[in-house]
Amino acid sequence: MTITTTSRRRLLGASIALALCASPAFAADPVKIGFLVKQAEEPWFQDEWRFADQAAREKGFTLVKIGIPNGEKMIGAIDNLAAQKVQGFVICAPDVKLGPAVARAAKRTGMKVMSVDDQLVDGSGKPIAGIPHMGISAYDIGKQAGQAMVAEMKARKWNMAEVGALRVSFDQLPTARERTQGAVDALKAAGFPVQNIVDAAQAKSDTENAFNAANIAFTKHPNFKRWVAFGLNDEAVLGAVRAAEGRGMQAASMIGVGIGGSKTALNEFAKPGQTGFFGTVLISPKRHGYEASMMVYKWITQNVAPPPLTLTTGTLMTRANQQQVRAQFGL
Repeated sequence: MTITTTSRRRLLGASIALALCASPAFAADPVKIGFLVKQAEEPWFQDEWRFADQAAREKGFTLVKIGIPNGEKMIGAIDNLAAQKVQGFVICAPDVKLGPAVARAAKRTGMKVMSVDDQLVDGSGKPIAGIPHMGISAYDIGKQAGQAMVAEMKARKWNMAEVGALRVSFDQLPTARERTQGAVDALKAAGFPVQNIVDAAQAKSDTENAFNAANIAFTKHPNFKRWVAFGLNDEAVLGAVRAAEGRGMQAASMIGVGIGGSKTALNEFAKPGQTGFFGTVLISPKRHGYEASMMVYKWITQNVAPPPLTLTTGTLMTRANQQQVRAQFGL
């Protein structure tokens, strides 16, 4: 059978079209990844977004960043991502109990989903197995904060029987409970009197609410002239430190160790002279922003799901070693 010139052209055109369709570069839509966080104004989440932006630049995907302060806005944001043809998203939900709602919304919209920071749970409080999670080893990091306080008390030759330990608590969040429990256990292991541990419950996990909670606790326990303070994050401890200063307790009477290594901590370290904010356990927003985004990108482009659970740890950072520690973390 003779193939005419016209037929050859048709066959060649069909072959090119088939090759283009088979090539991933032409077959796939541009990759878009969402990154939803519960408190977009907090430095930790700003840093996560910054490192996620770095991943987006390296891989050439579009990053869609949205703050989700409550459940209603969270569902609206997920629908917004779907309308923008986003293929997957990273989320730190405003409430971990919204896990089933996140799972349903992701299934309904066909998007892949991975959680960071706070692990999503079902109605019985169990982690949702189908949603990969990158979190912080909350208990171990809290334990590091507790050990740092113990070491500094010993360095100052404080009598632990005369010291109050302020637990700035936000117990509705499992991560907060685990962190403060780690610190409490470290204090107990060092022989710190259990009866000297005082709870100061926050209404929200910010500095203002920590300040208010600490003021109430200090009023109820005027017998303690020296304190250590710990909580969910740097903001919790800074609130306690500011409340202590308002009552005349300066750096020599307070050892506050936060968690996060946020700008809150750095701003405190930048002040002339030591304050009651002694240190912070630096956790890496790069891992949670950059690595989580990369994992979702690989999941979308190569169908390789992230590990079910990835836990990160931290390093004690003080005014004295902040430059070296931040350099180690690539900050």
